[in-house]
Amino acid sequence: MRILLVGAGGVGGAITAIAARRHFFELMVVADHDGERAARAVRAAGDPRLVAARVDAADRAAVRSLLAEHHCDVLLNATDPRFVMPLFEEALAAGAHYLDMAMSLSRPHPERPHELTGVKLGDEQFALAERWRDSGRLALVGMGVEPGLSDVFARYAADELFDAIDEIGVRDGADLTVDGYGFAPSFSIWTTIEECLNPPVVYEADRGWFTTEPFSEPEVFDFPAGIGPVECVNVEHEEVLLMPRWLDARRVTFKYGLGQEFIDVLKTLRKLGLDRTEPVRVGAASVSPRDVVAACLPDPARLGDRMRGRTCAGTWVRGSRDGRPREVYLYHVADNERTMAEYGCQAVVWQTAINPVVALELLATGAWTATGVLGPEALAPRPFLDLLTAYGSPWELREM
Repeated sequence: MRILLVGAGGVGGAITAIAARRHFFELMVVADHDGERAARAVRAAGDPRLVAARVDAADRAAVRSLLAEHHCDVLLNATDPRFVMPLFEEALAAGAHYLDMAMSLSRPHPERPHELTGVKLGDEQFALAERWRDSGRLALVGMGVEPGLSDVFARYAADELFDAIDEIGVRDGADLTVDGYGFAPSFSIWTTIEECLNPPVVYEADRGWFTTEPFSEPEVFDFPAGIGPVECVNVEHEEVLLMPRWLDARRVTFKYGLGQEFIDVLKTLRKLGLDRTEPVRVGAASVSPRDVVAACLPDPARLGDRMRGRTCAGTWVRGSRDGRPREVYLYHVADNERTMAEYGCQAVVWQTAINPVVALELLATGAWTATGVLGPEALAPRPFLDLLTAYGSPWELREM
């Protein structure tokens, strides 16, 4: 397998570090708009199979040229969601397989944004599903931790733990702190603003997909591994758009443990218009307010030495088995002290990065085979969960 990884910062850097310890691929081209950042990631991994390159993810011709030059048969997208469609389309044009961790962007309903869906996450990608099937290639979308591992958990629950499912609810919480900063998100603030301030999507079998107000339906969820109770709220996320396509559940939700301070900051950004992506004039320059916010905050990938605590990603499922009610939480915990010691990566980006590497290995060995545009829940879960454990990153199940 020959891989083009686009995006060397954050999750991309962690992917490079994790993949360098595995033997399933022949070559990985680590490409970034900052060529030196790509080179640093390659040097840090110290693997001769890794090659650094500079590429603008929005430059379709340059991406296609890299794929051809290195005879890559997979494009792994580790950029932010703005670049999903150009990379997705160029992989298709080049005859390469494709993986990402975040799907094409949504657009709210123009008149009733907190009731009806507009353009949903992934709609642009699923519109090309037939072309991908006809090409004989696979576009595996949403293959991070959330979405990604959370979807694998849902499929495992549907296959092996339940006869009927009332609700699948992804629940994400952490007790992470960052020394020396009053406010320092542990993941891309650009993406966080996008998913947290857009209208959250909920799925119900008798209603389909619909939207609510941001931060709606607060609930306290008791997270394992010592994290404890965290208030979680509805957030727009890919799982709600993916799971109903392949799994039979009466309701699907995604709730994130943001904390009141984080919610207040996001609401303030919205009130001031600093969440906007459209450029505004500032003197002689045109800048996106959201890009300014991102530039003013510390790079999450560089916070690992200051971070303390754990992050938990998981899927809560409620339904029945053998005629009796059942409720479980399948989850994966990353401890920042461990991920920094073993990989030099902070916990949130490491927990995201390990999953596409596992998926690539399953595709390389033939344990997973498919064509078209698919989410992780469309594929057999057991090979993934077994290999994740073999990576030294076990998952857990809690009966509730």
